[in-house]
Amino acid sequence: MPRVSKLVGLVAVVCVAIGCEKDTPTVDPEIPSAETATGSIPEKGPDEYWVKFNTTRGDVFIEVHRDWSPYGADRFYELVKSGFFDGCKFFRVAGFVVQFGLSGDPHVNAKWRDANIPDDKYQRKDPNRHSNSRGYVTFAKTQMPNSRTTQIFINCVDNPTLDRTGFTPFGIVLSGMSAIDELYSGYGEEPTGSQDRIESEGDAYLNAAFPRLDSIRKATLLPGKPDLPKPADDEKKASDAKPSASPPAPAKKPAG
Repeated sequence: MPRVSKLVGLVAVVCVAIGCEKDTPTVDPEIPSAETATGSIPEKGPDEYWVKFNTTRGDVFIEVHRDWSPYGADRFYELVKSGFFDGCKFFRVAGFVVQFGLSGDPHVNAKWRDANIPDDKYQRKDPNRHSNSRGYVTFAKTQMPNSRTTQIFINCVDNPTLDRTGFTPFGIVLSGMSAIDELYSGYGEEPTGSQDRIESEGDAYLNAAFPRLDSIRKATLLPGKPDLPKPADDEKKASDAKPSASPPAPAKKPAG
């Protein structure tokens, strides 16, 4: 399926979901087994670990719990350890989420492009299942099974509609949501629709077309739980931000 058609389909699905939210009971998605994954299973990471993003708007501290989303936590560990996120732009700042995870180096994007990980299974009453609430960190995906690769989003508001479509958080922002709230959003959804070019041209395209985008200067695995700075307005609830009609999804052509 062409990428544009696929994104249009995703928009339509979520529009229906949002419009029927009050009358439609939450139903867990059918999560395929790991054996159906098209890519390799990531190396197992720690049960719990901490990551610091030094961004152009300030530091962001993330706590990861492997039992929340095992494959997601393992892939995130793998990406941070490899330096993948260093220099990555926040290309989607949409009010309800911020999204990132495309490298400024096209060769790096090509390396990870088809490195899909399996979907994480969960049941509604599983105590390890967490909602896409403000501050929770989750992998972006398409409607295709096992479509998570490198793109990630941070929830800026409570997004319960994403829960029933299989978006499983693997971590939470402990400190730094004030920096996330301040990311430059003036380009709207325009960069989101240019993911093919971001993937193939990297920073050469981004710096020319969207020079004001904020970025992750450096992503660091920390040796233990950090001593956090005093909270400023991290507790602020961005209740006035309206959910977008389009879920966090990489514009990626299915393999096969």
